[in-house]
Amino acid sequence: MPGGRLTRQDRLLIADRLAAGHGYAEIARELDRPTSTISREVTRNGGRTGYRAEHAQLATGSRARRRRDSPAAESGPAIDAYGRDRAAVRQYAEHFAETMVETGLPRMASRVLSCLYTADAASLTAAELVRELAVSPASISKAVNYLESLELVRREPAPAQRHEHYLIAEDIWIQAWRTSARANANWAGTARKGAELFDPATPAGRRLERMSRFFQQLSDDMSGEGPDPEVAQDVAVILAALVHAARPLTSAQLATALDWPADRTTTALSTAKSYELFTDPLTVRTVAPDTYVVTVTRLTEAQRHALTG
Repeated sequence: MPGGRLTRQDRLLIADRLAAGHGYAEIARELDRPTSTISREVTRNGGRTGYRAEHAQLATGSRARRRRDSPAAESGPAIDAYGRDRAAVRQYAEHFAETMVETGLPRMASRVLSCLYTADAASLTAAELVRELAVSPASISKAVNYLESLELVRREPAPAQRHEHYLIAEDIWIQAWRTSARANANWAGTARKGAELFDPATPAGRRLERMSRFFQQLSDDMSGEGPDPEVAQDVAVILAALVHAARPLTSAQLATALDWPADRTTTALSTAKSYELFTDPLTVRTVAPDTYVVTVTRLTEAQRHALTG
């Protein structure tokens, strides 16, 4: 029945479709259920890679028995202190965690971060996280240690209490941004060492050298060392001008044609050359002193001949 409880056969179908790479929306349409129902079912039972139909069936029965036997099941309100639907809040927290999982964050770390982020309390203890997520203390400890290493969560001792409290860093998303910038810089450094080892003149060396420049550029941009938006716009104009001219031009000729100051033209040209991995398939080349032309990459000689012949 649409909207009813998932059956064992429903869960077997979900497991089969997940293994085949189907998305939540596809599975939901096949079962005539809301996509959120499938997302919630998979998230609370191991996620895309860990979902098992029989385990999910047993776990659902166990949760139902705990709710039935709990005193809160008889008198607990469905609305929290702020007038929000508890089920909707929990569903959102699960969806929030699943979104982080899809970006590469480990599942338990995602669930802990989601729980902390959606809690009205300023912080939560390990015991509160264990109770809220229904997992072991060891799982919480491992997830918090991982999040601490990324500087996304910190722990503080509670005054006059033995328990530590976990809370989200005030600048959590800035910290995440910085962590990504550092990771890109590490990729760039590793690829640069490989390029030096293999020699940039070899195919492997060229590949690693391009990879190094790509990740270094990403790291610089994320660290605030890349070009500002106005320079990026100027690069696009320079590329368009050289494409339109279809012939080599000096920086002075470009400055005159675009009615730009010389330093603005020079900055745009040098930026375009340093960002060629991002302007691909258009690349600014120097064909003579202070003379530039746009070339198109990605085409073989045979393809070029076929297009112009």
